Amino acid sequence: MAAFFLLCMSSLLLIVVSCYAVQLLKDARSHLPPGPWPLPVIGNVLQISRKLPHRSMACLAERYGPLMTVRLGTSLFVVASSPSTAREILQTHNASLSGRSPADAWSGAGHGANSVLVLPPRRKWRALRRLGTVRLFSPGRLEELRPLRQQVARELLRDVSEAAASRSGGAPASVQRAAFTAMVRLLWLAMFSEELSEATTRGLHDSVREAVDLVMTPNVSDFFPAVAALDIQGVRRRMATLIKRGYQLIDHQIYCRRHVREESRGGHARSDDLLDVMLDMSEQDDDGGVTINRDVIRAFCTDLFIAASDTTSNTIEWALAELLQNPETMRRLQEDIRAVLGSKPEVEDSDIERLPYLQAVIKETLRLHPAVPMLSYKAEATVQVQGYTIPEGSNVVVNVWAIHHSADVWPEPFKFMPERFLMHKEIEYFGRNFELLPFGSGRHICLGLPLANRMLPVMLGSLVHQFEWKLPDGARRSGVDMTEVWVSAVYGNPTQRHCEEDVSLASKN
Repeated sequence: MAAFFLLCMSSLLLIVVSCYAVQLLKDARSHLPPGPWPLPVIGNVLQISRKLPHRSMACLAERYGPLMTVRLGTSLFVVASSPSTAREILQTHNASLSGRSPADAWSGAGHGANSVLVLPPRRKWRALRRLGTVRLFSPGRLEELRPLRQQVARELLRDVSEAAASRSGGAPASVQRAAFTAMVRLLWLAMFSEELSEATTRGLHDSVREAVDLVMTPNVSDFFPAVAALDIQGVRRRMATLIKRGYQLIDHQIYCRRHVREESRGGHARSDDLLDVMLDMSEQDDDGGVTINRDVIRAFCTDLFIAASDTTSNTIEWALAELLQNPETMRRLQEDIRAVLGSKPEVEDSDIERLPYLQAVIKETLRLHPAVPMLSYKAEATVQVQGYTIPEGSNVVVNVWAIHHSADVWPEPFKFMPERFLMHKEIEYFGRNFELLPFGSGRHICLGLPLANRMLPVMLGSLVHQFEWKLPDGARRSGVDMTEVWVSAVYGNPTQRHCEEDVSLASKN
């Protein structure tokens, strides 16, 4: 028996070593970009931080170059870490390098099959992108929603004011939660023309944060696709539970709206919101060959909540944390805003162009803390980039964080200096400047970018204008803990988590 076991182990070891040797030989002949030497079976997993992979990738890129190869388990990744390599991937070869290889967590409750966040750029993806662009994020639609957006901004100020008043001794108030609530209110009203209860909003906040954590969790299923069906860590099962909670809320809206439409057929007073439009489409045969059914509707609405609410609220929190550590910058920003707004309580769309320093603060926040630290795609064809081969089927990553923190691109890259964007006003975050890519570029540029471009200055500017901010006592003594936690877009993450300190406000202006 012992001899048989030894024979089996020896055979298994021989197979592993043989496969490893064949893989190395194949890589050498493929003319892949340089990279760290992979270990058998696990590849370079031990060289990549589980919590801060974008930083690990950036450190490796300093040694192996702005285009490098790493292996995570059996998966091959080609990582771009400079504006020039990002341009080649996101612009020059975008048609061939814009496939998707989503984290296994997205398969929970079958969500990935209808998710605009992870679908490959095929017919269904194009139909959903067009729907979002036209019905929620077009200039005309955003203008129609302007009164609603201003209402949400006022409610944000009210919520923060009430939170401050209810906390004795200047206890910390969670700005991230208040900003999340504001974005959820806006999206829910735009999609369903209804208000959300406070309890439901709290539940959505907790579910979204947990879902983001699960998507970011390093998962054996992502490194070894052959065993993904086993869901060894249970990530997909836990994600399915969260997705189903969101689906239940959206299913209720679909049921109620269909009931109203059937009861008042021909005389229905349309809300003409996103749900009405999608139900109209569902009653047609298809939309360019794409059937819009209940599964598609609820997956699309869920995506909007996950992508828009969490990233926007985190950016607001990062911005305030940076401003609190840079009091001179805070003072200048408040003075600029007060000079433009006077006694007006909140920033409006028409004020944004007259507030260049506010815009610079937002750009600098997004540079230091990009909403998507790494953009992940899949090569749908073999292409040549800067003399190296990116093979079909490989994973392609643009390390946005590395580009944003490169000393070759940005002077004093780790320092919060909004003034750099006053000197370089031409640098924007709309995907055309490859040294600043917080919302991505190319086909998969963030769908909600037009909304974020309006809401970030309105929300942040209004908060800075309306309140005097200070750090909690502990943070004043030791500084704000700006540690990033669970950030991992290479594993399929659509967002970045927040800094670990809440902030306090002293008084209303």
